[in-house]
Amino acid sequence: KKHYKCNVCEKKFTSASCWKRQERIHTGEKPYKCDVCEKSFTQASIWKGHQLIHTGEKPHKCDVCEKSFTNAWYLKNHQKVHTGEKPYQCNVCEKSFTKAGSLKSHQRIHTGEKPYQCEVCEKSFTEAGSLKIHRRIHTGEKPYQCNVCEKSFKEACKLKIHRRIHTGEKPYRCDVCEKSFTQASCSLKIHQRIHTGEKPYQCDVCEKSFTQAGSLKSHRRNHTAEKPYQCNEFENSFGLTSNSKTHKMIHNEEKPHQCDVCKESFKLATHLKQVHRRIHTGEKPYQCEVCEKSFTESGSLKIHQRIHTGEKPYQCKVCEKSFREACKLKIHRRIHTGEKPYQCNECKRSFTRACSLKIHRRIHTGEKPYQCDVCEKSFTQAGSLKIHQRNHTAEKPYQCDKHKCDVCEKMFTSASDWKRHERIHTGEKPYKCDVCEKSFTQASIWKVHQLIHTGEKPHKCDVCEKSFKKAWYLKNHQKVHTGEKPYQCNVCEKSFTEAGNLKIHRRIHTGEKPYQCDVCGKSFKEAFKLKIHRRIHTGDKPYQCDQCEKSFTQACSLKIHRRIHTGEKPYQCKVCEKSFKEAFKLKIHRRIHTGDKPYQCDQCEKSFTQAYSLKIHRRIHTGEKPYQCDVCEKSFTQAGSLKSHRRNHTAEKPYQCNVCEKSFTQAGTFKVHQRIHT
Repeated sequence: KKHYKCNVCEKKFTSASCWKRQERIHTGEKPYKCDVCEKSFTQASIWKGHQLIHTGEKPHKCDVCEKSFTNAWYLKNHQKVHTGEKPYQCNVCEKSFTKAGSLKSHQRIHTGEKPYQCEVCEKSFTEAGSLKIHRRIHTGEKPYQCNVCEKSFKEACKLKIHRRIHTGEKPYRCDVCEKSFTQASCSLKIHQRIHTGEKPYQCDVCEKSFTQAGSLKSHRRNHTAEKPYQCNEFENSFGLTSNSKTHKMIHNEEKPHQCDVCKESFKLATHLKQVHRRIHTGEKPYQCEVCEKSFTESGSLKIHQRIHTGEKPYQCKVCEKSFREACKLKIHRRIHTGEKPYQCNECKRSFTRACSLKIHRRIHTGEKPYQCDVCEKSFTQAGSLKIHQRNHTAEKPYQCDKHKCDVCEKMFTSASDWKRHERIHTGEKPYKCDVCEKSFTQASIWKVHQLIHTGEKPHKCDVCEKSFKKAWYLKNHQKVHTGEKPYQCNVCEKSFTEAGNLKIHRRIHTGEKPYQCDVCGKSFKEAFKLKIHRRIHTGDKPYQCDQCEKSFTQACSLKIHRRIHTGEKPYQCKVCEKSFKEAFKLKIHRRIHTGDKPYQCDQCEKSFTQAYSLKIHRRIHTGEKPYQCDVCEKSFTQAGSLKSHRRNHTAEKPYQCNVCEKSFTQAGTFKVHQRIHT
């Protein structure tokens, strides 16, 4: 019988195919390539089995539990779970295994053999799989991702354990107290020592014993004074990894402990368990003996009692102002120092208070946790909701009785402002341009308008020599050079160059929309947005493309449209360099790289990168199918699905194979077909 010998390891084979396969291990040749993910394989059989991952096909089914497998060999091994068959026994310790490979790996425990070595750090392993997992420490690869929170892991088993956080599954139960755990090896085993009293880890200095090796390791540092965990922000050192981790959370803002009721997260488990949860349970165990007000924390009661005593023990050394709480003094001091330690990681803006940063972040996340129970409108802050609710209650706590508008009852301190405001309702425009006959509500605006016709710009910037029609425009422009933003929002601390911009910005917090369309009743924060909106009703499209004569309601829409003709794509992604015609398209695209999915379904909590995707998804819950086939009356959630369906009636097959000229109705079917040729 002919034998084939490997030239590298001298291993012998009876078949040429096995010998050829062995040589590929040494050469690294992988001739079988997957055309979907481009992964390569040494054997055709493994390549064929791999392709089933993409098709989802699992043709080999267990007749006991109906579990399916991509490979007949996987099924054969699985069936041993039901039969209890373990034909491979270790001749040293007599432990049995279902697979020969498992026995081979096990025997290395006795021989001490570790044939798989890491080429980076030279650490050795008994199994190739262990080396593969270890290498991910160096590469940073975490291929197993949780589909709920998107956290990634190096090992599939770690992901499996992690998923139990979301499912609440705790399959390992203590037979003494019936407490359940997510892990058998560590969590349950360590817990059982509470009942047995076993403390196998003893300190060789003071003979104190511990249930866990990690606890002993931390304890020993009390004797050695070792502080191995150093903060790289401020060079603080810590003896315990827990203290180091808690401290690091200040810098990385990690909050690993989440409330299962409202999903708010906390740095410390004690804060969640002992303080926050009482908000939901309503428990307030600490009561003031003066006014009988109750509190969730003893510290809150202590601070509250100072209202009755008048005590303000924390005094500022600069201005001598006193405070009831140390944290209030700490925040106050930042007025003098100019310190703003809380920085937004999106826009790099800084704040003096953590709560200001928290509120600010909602601009980026779109979160609006405060909802009106009358109209269901949501707000980023509790104060904004309170102001909004006055629209329903008609409460006007801040009222001036000097000049009142008869139409909307708005109050004014000056007669000129009141008169000017009334023209919004009457539509009166007494100031008319004698060149173009355009009319204005105010004389000052009319005067500035006339400069358009004369081309005169009498107010010039002495820094960049840019000219303006109005002194006020120049004054505001100069703030670009000085960086001056004197108008600050007292809610979110955002600053503006103009008082008018601050006024408009405040409406984000109050929810005020003073400009209402008299046709459909829709309201707007700004007058110019109402002006643009009215064009929907009038059909006015004053901005026309000089290439294709298409018209638009807004100048910015025309500007974007022109890029179709010029091919200009001014908004480029810094990560992958892909370009876009519109800024908002780039904004949506960036979420591919950041993983940001700001639009969340309130039914199943699934998140999306676009509001439109969320809108379509919601139809799963509502059952809405707005797109109906006019032939068979079948309905669909998306217009694209209806379009594809109609081809069943028209027999249209727009996707044609350029190899065999076979046609298909669906793009997906066409792509699968093309693999036959490749």
